[in-house]
Amino acid sequence: MADVLSQSEIDALLNAVAMGEMSADELKKDEEKSKLRNYDFKRALRISKDQIRSLVRIHENFARILTNFFSAQLRIYTQVNVASVDQLPYEEFIRSIPSMTILNVFDIPELDGKMIMEVNPTIAFVMLDRLLGGSGDIYNKKGDLTEIETKILSNFFESSIDCLAEAWESVEEINPLLQELEVNPQFLQLVSPNETVIVITLTLQIGDYSDKINLCFPHVLLEKVMSKLSVHYWIQDKSDHEEEENVLALKKNIRHTYLSISAELGRTEISVSEFLALEIGDVIQLEQRLDAPLLVKVGEESKFYGQIGQINKKMAVQILEEIKGEDEYDG
Repeated sequence: MADVLSQSEIDALLNAVAMGEMSADELKKDEEKSKLRNYDFKRALRISKDQIRSLVRIHENFARILTNFFSAQLRIYTQVNVASVDQLPYEEFIRSIPSMTILNVFDIPELDGKMIMEVNPTIAFVMLDRLLGGSGDIYNKKGDLTEIETKILSNFFESSIDCLAEAWESVEEINPLLQELEVNPQFLQLVSPNETVIVITLTLQIGDYSDKINLCFPHVLLEKVMSKLSVHYWIQDKSDHEEEENVLALKKNIRHTYLSISAELGRTEISVSEFLALEIGDVIQLEQRLDAPLLVKVGEESKFYGQIGQINKKMAVQILEEIKGEDEYDG
C-alpha cells in the first residue's frame, strides 16, 4: 500500500510545483520508477502468499503445543512464537546459521523427504542444563558434545517433534523420525545448494533467555501437500468437517426421539348419520380381509406390513415386510 502523505507534505509538493522547483513530469517519472524492482531468478518464489499464510497458521498451532511441551519438560516458563516464514535457496539458509549449531535431521516417510530443526547452541545448552537438573544458566561449551549430551538432546528433540505431527494432522498425517544430530552445517547436504527451501523461524524464550529455532522444509518435501495449503482447501475441509459433525449430532438426537407406532386393523367408510346412530353392540364391517397383512404406521406414515398376534397374553404385531418407495397396501 502506498505511503499516505501528511497535509504539510502535500502543501510542500504543491508549492514546489507552483514555484517551478519540481515539474509534474518529474513526479510521474518518479512514480513509474518506483514501480520497478529487482528480481533474482535464483530465488524464484515457488510458494504463494496464500500457502505461506497456511504454513503460518499450522506452525502457530505448533508453537502453542511446543510451549506446553517445553514448559512441562524443562519445569520453567517457556514461550514459543512464529517469527517469520521465508523461502530461499538452501545454500543461503546454511550460510545464515552459525558454523557450530544443533541440527536435528528428521525423515518424514509420508512426504518422501527430510527436514531440519536447527536450534541455536546457546539456548540448546540452557535446555541441556535444565534437563540435567541445573538452573538453566547459559555456559560456553567447548569442543564437541559428549555421547551423553548428544543422547539427552537427541531424545529431547525427538520427543518434541511429536508436537509437529500433531500440528500437521489437519493437513497430512506425518510421523517424523530423528535420523541424525549434526553440529556442523557444512557437513549436512540435505538438497542441492540452489534448491528452494521454506524456513520457519520460531522465537523461543526459556526463563530470562531467548533465541531462535529454525525449521527447514525443502520445497520438494512439501510438493505432495501443496494443494492442501490453499485457503479453498481449508474452507472446504472445514465445511466438510462441520457437515459431518452436524450429521453425527442429528443421528444422536434422532436415536433419542420417541415415535408413535400403530397397527391399522382395517378401514371403511360410513355416512355421518350412520356414525351418529351407532350404539353399543353394533358391528362395523371393515374392508380388511382376515388373511391380509395389516398396515403398521410410524406416526402418520405407513412403513411396514404386519400380522396381529399375542405374546404373554398381550396383543402384539409381528413385522412381516418393509414398505419401500411409494408402495401402498390396497387391502
